[in-house]
Amino acid sequence: MARYKKSEEKRAQLLSAAFRALSAEGYDAVTLQTIADHAGVSKGVVHYYFDNKEAVLSALLEWLTGRISAKEEAAVRAQSTAEGKLRAYIDSAFPGPEQNRAFYRVYLDFLARASRNPVYREINQRFYDGCAGISAEVLMLGQREGLFKPELTSEAAAPVIRAVIDGCLLQWLMSDNDELHAFYKESCYSAVLNVLSKSTARGD
Repeated sequence: MARYKKSEEKRAQLLSAAFRALSAEGYDAVTLQTIADHAGVSKGVVHYYFDNKEAVLSALLEWLTGRISAKEEAAVRAQSTAEGKLRAYIDSAFPGPEQNRAFYRVYLDFLARASRNPVYREINQRFYDGCAGISAEVLMLGQREGLFKPELTSEAAAPVIRAVIDGCLLQWLMSDNDELHAFYKESCYSAVLNVLSKSTARGD
């Protein structure tokens, strides 16, 4: 058992190194050797755990999106109100400039190749399915609390919520201004809340 845990720990270390390598150097420049360099091990160690570069990167995308999903789900489930859950979801998606920049540099590299790579598409779809589950939890509680539109379905709301999150983060990333991170996070929260909330324009 101890040997198995040690192997899993080493594998996670290699995936973390692969993430740092992609963030620093980009998808095309990364090789097993560059991953080994970032991990501080020999290329043979990387090859022991992964057959080739594609195997490392597929595992990296699954590991990375899995960690993001787990973090977001935990943050949301720690809250007891719909607005608290929504705020926790947005806050978790916007942890900070450094973290968001590193993630999206890597994630965008994967998305650019996903249309031609069914493995990447499948992994990303599982990530979006997790996001949809979070959105459904927020929406249904908000509907029970009388805050959110009763006619809105999770199937309709979930893609819009994630699109707003990703869209705001991409606009912030392209601004190349860390000081705007908080502005885009608040704008994201307001935009999603506007999508979900009942209209108050006529006092209803």
